[in-house]
Amino acid sequence: MNFNTVHHELGHTYYQLAYREQPFLFMNSANDAFHEAIGDTIALSITPAYLQQIGLAEAGTPATDDTGLLLRQALDKIAFLPFGLLIDQWRWRVFSGDITPEHYNASWWDLRRRYQGVDAPVARSEQDFDPGAKYHVPANYPYTRYFLARILQFQFHRALCDAAGQAGPLHRCSIYGSTAAGERLRRTLTMGASRPWPEALEALTGARQMDATAIVDYFAPLKQWLDEQNRGHAVGWE
Repeated sequence: MNFNTVHHELGHTYYQLAYREQPFLFMNSANDAFHEAIGDTIALSITPAYLQQIGLAEAGTPATDDTGLLLRQALDKIAFLPFGLLIDQWRWRVFSGDITPEHYNASWWDLRRRYQGVDAPVARSEQDFDPGAKYHVPANYPYTRYFLARILQFQFHRALCDAAGQAGPLHRCSIYGSTAAGERLRRTLTMGASRPWPEALEALTGARQMDATAIVDYFAPLKQWLDEQNRGHAVGWE
């Protein structure tokens, strides 16, 4: 996990180095989600082949044996999405007055049940304030950036893998050593916040809109495996 974190933080650093020549007001990412997404995009290139290239692993297993790898990624990337969405959904409903103080905690757990299918392990009441256990809530730190970054990073990854001429499963692609992918990434990062974010997105992916289908592409082998495991079983929650 620390190895992934190092690559993620290096993504932030490379972004900052790339836009350092911009005027002060533009020395930032195209939008809040871009900075987080770039860091995670770099980390998505930590594949078995990459680890072999840098001498940290021996000859790996075939992609057909990657169920465990994809499960681990899904527990990080996919399981996060509903939680990443509901935090600011709860917060903005509080700001708008739709959720009033006497319903703060109950509304929080209503959203967690709806989106995550989880409930409190013990009885809760309005004497509790469970949203405050998440640092970003009392610190008034925006959280939608992390939800959007989970989508953007796969869109970035797919586009950079295409630029690198990579074939095969998307989860096995690493852009390590690709000058074509590096140049496309550099063009986007050097923009900083100087252009509207759809232009930065277009420079990297060729599209001006966010596209979550790259997540489906990345986890396609896992979905096929899960569909087989769950055949005949009810999936979901009420």
